[in-house]
Amino acid sequence: MVKEITLDMANSMKTIAKTCFPKAIQVTDRFHVQKLALEALQDIRIKHRWDAIDLENEAIKKARLTNQTYRPRLFSNGETRKELLARSSYLLYKAPSNWTKNQYERSKIMFQEYPDIKMAFNLVQGLRNIFNTTKSIEVAYTKLAHWYKDVEQSGFSAFNTIANTITLNYRSILNYFINRSTNGSAESFNAKIKAFRAQFRGVKNIEFFLFRLTTIFA
Repeated sequence: MVKEITLDMANSMKTIAKTCFPKAIQVTDRFHVQKLALEALQDIRIKHRWDAIDLENEAIKKARLTNQTYRPRLFSNGETRKELLARSSYLLYKAPSNWTKNQYERSKIMFQEYPDIKMAFNLVQGLRNIFNTTKSIEVAYTKLAHWYKDVEQSGFSAFNTIANTITLNYRSILNYFINRSTNGSAESFNAKIKAFRAQFRGVKNIEFFLFRLTTIFA
């Protein structure tokens, strides 16, 4: 009776789904795929942030040795390099159309200072646009192939890992474009359960916890 299952890319979950529902179509949740790309983008930003912290620490040490006051360079928005990279975390998760005026100005400076972050951000947006705008499996297959080529040309090892993951799971990823199904509702319910459990600082009596859970949320 089960015709379709949305799941993440864990092999254990795929085995469970195949064993319990052998006739169901498996759909890899698009948000798990996009999450991998976003994490790769954030890794690049974090690496630059650590480099900025090291440079600032070295500059402070040199200033102290010469009895001078260290004054960091400020960009046009009033932020230092370290602050710029730290405060850019949230905007990288969003599409440019959803940026505030401050975030747009911050991104303009960051992309000018770090072209590799801009390139990685464009790869993330390209993947997001494929999921948002594509209507058929055939078109999605072609667009993912072009995206894969862009990843290879970028030279980012983290994105190559994502591209290889997509290649290994391409069939279930493409199944998304049949009904555009996600497991967002399940993830939302899982977040509610975690929040409910956190109120008790953990759970000792599992049976009573499940009873309260079903009483409140069922």
